[in-house]
Amino acid sequence: MARITLRQLLDHAAANEYGVPAFNISNMEQGLAIMAAADATDAPVILQMSRGARAYANDLILSKLLDGLTELYPHIPVCVHLDHGNNVATCVTAIQHGFTSVMMDGSLKEDGSTPADYAYNAAITRRVVEIAHAAGVSVEGELGVLGSLETGMGDQEDGHGATEKLSHDQLLTDPDEAERFVADTGVDALAVAMGTSHGAYKFTREPDGEVLAMDVIEAIHKRLPDTHLVMHGSSSVPQDLCEIINTHGGEIRPTWGVPMEEIRRGIRHGVRKVNIDTDIRLAITAAIRTTLGETPGEFDPRKYMGPAMKAVTQLCTEKFEAFGTAGNAERLRAAPLREMSRRYTTA
Repeated sequence: MARITLRQLLDHAAANEYGVPAFNISNMEQGLAIMAAADATDAPVILQMSRGARAYANDLILSKLLDGLTELYPHIPVCVHLDHGNNVATCVTAIQHGFTSVMMDGSLKEDGSTPADYAYNAAITRRVVEIAHAAGVSVEGELGVLGSLETGMGDQEDGHGATEKLSHDQLLTDPDEAERFVADTGVDALAVAMGTSHGAYKFTREPDGEVLAMDVIEAIHKRLPDTHLVMHGSSSVPQDLCEIINTHGGEIRPTWGVPMEEIRRGIRHGVRKVNIDTDIRLAITAAIRTTLGETPGEFDPRKYMGPAMKAVTQLCTEKFEAFGTAGNAERLRAAPLREMSRRYTTA
């Protein structure tokens, strides 16, 4: 079955009460390692690419890489997703290159740093929904601005995020507005803001309800029980990986990520897509630093990328098992999937 849409995958996840990790990739090694973990655990997977990844690897190269990954594992259901599209054109070109799902992040203006108002967000997201659904492609929208409840600053990873200090209200998705937004746009999944951010430096202490507002997810799920929710910036930032990096010359400051128990809590309350990027970067960096530290004369990339790939496969395997994704590839293959023409109709 290979590629499927986000809606098809998350519908199955909701019916069977599991979450799906969405792993960001930008190169061959990441893709191969993630797919090896999906194969080992018989798990469906979301491979997603940001605008930065598309610029780094080139759309043509990425599209061929995705072809190769899905052909290599034809029995694994794969959703190919655009992460944080900033305008209609970005989403359309992703669809043209074989993406089966796109995110239109209208929480910020096209420059990626200026918070947008509701009218702008709803209008541009609705336009992308109309185009994407006509092509049989899913759409994720975002309401609320990703950023830290500790500092009030927007998410600045990879140059994406508000550059100005934000109010507490801007950093939390309003449940009433979320209900209105889903009705106004017709999105297939909704990313919500509740204190998470991209990158390793999410929290300066172990997160509690003051800096990680999981109650927002619970409130939105009560209002929208049939809407698939998305947690961005949900890497757990494993302390052992940070220690390995620092032992071998790195300088990762004290930091905390999203605890696994909080992710599971989200899955129990409607979260179906969980974005993971930083944990993969940490696993790769820890493995490379270890290899080069122990064999400083090594210069063959295969000798240090090989262990890095194994580290990513192990990490992704743990995520598939922890989120309940493992074992669902076969079940999804056997499940009747609604025809796209029936699922996607625009008003």
